[in-house]
This record gives sequence, C-alpha cells and structure tokens, in this order.
Amino acid sequence: MSCARSTRRTVLTSAAAVLTGAILLTGCGSDDGDGGSDSASGKESGTRQVTDATGREVDVPTDPKKVVTLSEPTLDAALALGVEPVGATAGRGQSGVSSYLADKADKAQVVATVAEADMEKVAALQPDLILLDETTAVKSQVSKLESIAPTVVTAKLNEDWKKAFTATADALNKKSAAEKIVSDFDADVAATKKKLGDNAGASVSVVRWQNGAPSAVGRGVGHVGSTISALGLDRPKDQQGVGSGHSEPVSLEKLSTIDADWLVFGTLGDQADGEKAYAEAKKVPNFSKLNAEQEGHVVVVEGSAWNSAGGPLAAQIVLADLTKALAS
Repeated sequence: MSCARSTRRTVLTSAAAVLTGAILLTGCGSDDGDGGSDSASGKESGTRQVTDATGREVDVPTDPKKVVTLSEPTLDAALALGVEPVGATAGRGQSGVSSYLADKADKAQVVATVAEADMEKVAALQPDLILLDETTAVKSQVSKLESIAPTVVTAKLNEDWKKAFTATADALNKKSAAEKIVSDFDADVAATKKKLGDNAGASVSVVRWQNGAPSAVGRGVGHVGSTISALGLDRPKDQQGVGSGHSEPVSLEKLSTIDADWLVFGTLGDQADGEKAYAEAKKVPNFSKLNAEQEGHVVVVEGSAWNSAGGPLAAQIVLADLTKALAS
C-alpha cells in the first residue's frame, strides 16, 4: 500500500535530529578571505568590503568574532555556518529564539524581536558585525545600528532563501561553505523527488493554527515554498504565487481553501504545541470534512521551522518532514 493511500494520520517527530554535523560547520574563521590589509583602499588590516541588499558598501571584519543577528534567517544562516551569535532575535510569537534553533543558540542573548531591536542591549554586547534582512521591521533602525557596529542588510523582503543565505555567508566571509551547503541540499531534494511514487505532483497545503483559526504560510520562494516547488509538488490555489505578507489568515467560513492531498499543520512553537492545536482544530466544524483529514494526511510538524522566516537549517527540517511523510 503506498503512503498516498494510507489512512493513518502522519505525525512527525521533530526533524531537527536529521540535521547532522554535515551541515553544521565548526569554527567561525574565514574560508574565503586572506585577512590581509587593503592598502589600495586604505582599509584597516582585517577588514573587507561587501555590498549589501540596499546597495550600501560596508566594511566588515574579515574574521568577525562577536556577531549579532537581528532576523530569523540571519540567525539560522550563521548557525548553519558554525557561527554562534552573541545576540539574536526572538522567534515569531516566542520569547526566545525559534524553538528549532534553541539548542544551537543557547548562548545568544535575545536583543530584538521581529518588530524592533533593543539598542542598549545590542550596544552592550559590543558586536563587531550586525546582520539582518527585510523580513524584520528592524530594517528601519539600520542608521542607529551602524553607530554600534558594521551593519549588513543581507536580503530584501521575499528574497529567494538560498540567495539570502549566500549573502549572509558572504558577510561572514564563508561564501564557499554556504555554496556547499546549498549544493548538498539540492542533492537531497533531488533524491527525495525520485522517491515520491504515488505522491509525485501531490498538492501540499501549509497552515499555521493560531487563535482558533488557520493562516496560510510558505508562499513564494522562501524555504518552504521553494522546497515544495523543487519537489514537483503542487499548492492549493490560494497558496500559489507570492503572498502579501508572512502569513495570510483564512476565515473558518473558507476552511475548504486550505484543503489539499496533504496538510502540513503547525503553530509558531514546537511540535507539542502543534499537537495541542491539532486537537483543537478537529473540534472546528467542517475540519473533519477536509480531504487531508479524512485520508489521514495531516502532518503535524515543529511549526517554528515551517512558519518562521528561515534559512538552511529550517529548509533541512522542511525537506526531512516532507520526505518522511510523502516518500517513506
């Protein structure tokens, strides 16, 4: 019997365990720069220049030692490259960093939310490099951040996650390491695609359940949408194209619009939060009428990796969850 026909509800355990040391590089030294002085430009020894997503030319340390990441994707990217920031942003809807990153960023002090950074806390860390992108409103504080340390805006809003990751890696002088991570990820995607069987071309809906109702997430070329697309999977009509924001609320009167062959279900927290929310959702009128629910194709996941803006570590979890549900 193929997994496409299974009537057993698929509940995934946290896929963070699949993230082996292959993706987590050790050390925070450079892999691309020579660390020498730039006599032609007059820069101090140990600095290099990068052009950020806004077109600003920023002199950054060749080998940064105290990095602050003020967005979810830059935190994810830094950790994937073996750089543990001294300061970081809280995950959406969480007091600490996104739960899927908590064990890797346990030494990072939370100094920002997706809405704003605490300038006094950032300055107190005496960083030598600050990274963020346009997934956070902190972008409006760049001029203030520049007075604390070199500040790089790594990506525009709705940027392809791989491009954003590579730009973050470039600011950290680890671009070649990032390219290897992306190449390995693409190989894993190709391997999973060959194993989809009856699920090849299946439709996948991704929702975050919050306050008694769903929101559609993962549209566009972020780590969720692009991974689903790369696997040759489809999306419900209302989850196609680029979204107007990070998430789009769906009224209970239009619950049928989130239906698909497979429904990925989570919250902004960990899998335990997702299980609790799923139990609540099943009490909502018409949820039991969804095809995915009737077929046992509701996949409860660690929502923080799916429903936040993320990078390679989140993408690895998304791929692992989809592989377990659709290709096993």
